[in-house]
Amino acid sequence: MLTISAGEVDKALTFPGLVETLRTAFREGAVQPVRHHHTIERPTGAASTLLLMPAWTDFNAAHGAGGHIGVKIVTVSPDNNTVQKPAVMGLYLLLDGVTGEPQALIDGQRLTQWRTACASALAASYLAREDASKLLVVGAGALSPFLARAHSAVRPIRQIKIWNRTQANAEKVAAELRAEGFPAEKAGDLDAALGEADIVSSATISTTPLVKGAMLKPGAHVDLVGGFTPMMRESDDDAIRRARVFVDTRAGATKEAGDIVQPLASGILSKDAIVADLHELARGEKKGRESADEITLFKSVGAALEDLAAGIAVFRSRSAGSS
Repeated sequence: MLTISAGEVDKALTFPGLVETLRTAFREGAVQPVRHHHTIERPTGAASTLLLMPAWTDFNAAHGAGGHIGVKIVTVSPDNNTVQKPAVMGLYLLLDGVTGEPQALIDGQRLTQWRTACASALAASYLAREDASKLLVVGAGALSPFLARAHSAVRPIRQIKIWNRTQANAEKVAAELRAEGFPAEKAGDLDAALGEADIVSSATISTTPLVKGAMLKPGAHVDLVGGFTPMMRESDDDAIRRARVFVDTRAGATKEAGDIVQPLASGILSKDAIVADLHELARGEKKGRESADEITLFKSVGAALEDLAAGIAVFRSRSAGSS
């Protein structure tokens, strides 16, 4: 069994390549039960969340000899920032689809960052204007630079602004991106930055909406990544009202995502008004952006299919490199 570090994941993947890998995966499909979601209470501080995300390839599909089985084990501990550790930790276990033999143990945190950002970029390839050049990233966590890189792989981004409640953290991410050659800077005023952005990509665990629909300009695309429980919400009702709404998977988003669950409960959004998920977009069953001026909104909660496709890509690259 291979043990694959975060650095090796970085070497194995490219943003354009993984976007296309995910496009193929959503087109072909896989078996992916809705993830197990458990709350771990603490005597003090915020509770942690344990996520178990299994998936396996359909043996009738062309996924290689016998296919693969994979499971991601993730913990989300909001208080980790107080001890200078990432909130999200995890491992990905890839197994042979026939024998169950362990093939690889992959750094789950890094795999999650890559697949999450590239799923957002995949959605943007259908939903963002082709000339979208101004990107706003809301939040300055570990995922934010990946979102900037991924969106830049599918659209001609010429301006990247990073907003965070702690400005020093926003500047740190912007400086990291500038060192790689990206045109990045911190954003001081969130509402002003929202009004300028062609793409708004939000990755926070906020329970109070940060993305205000009234601020969005015609033609904007909103990418909501962070909230993963019904209590978390990154966008307000106005954003839902003004946008055509899309999700990564209907089963996951309508059960777990506060940005979808809460508007459904209040009647702001109906299930029929969710235009499409990534399966339907990738298969050409539903259309993405229909006009230059419409506002589109994509909500992802993560899909085990994404981890499986990314894990297989990493395993094959690593195996080829070591042979």
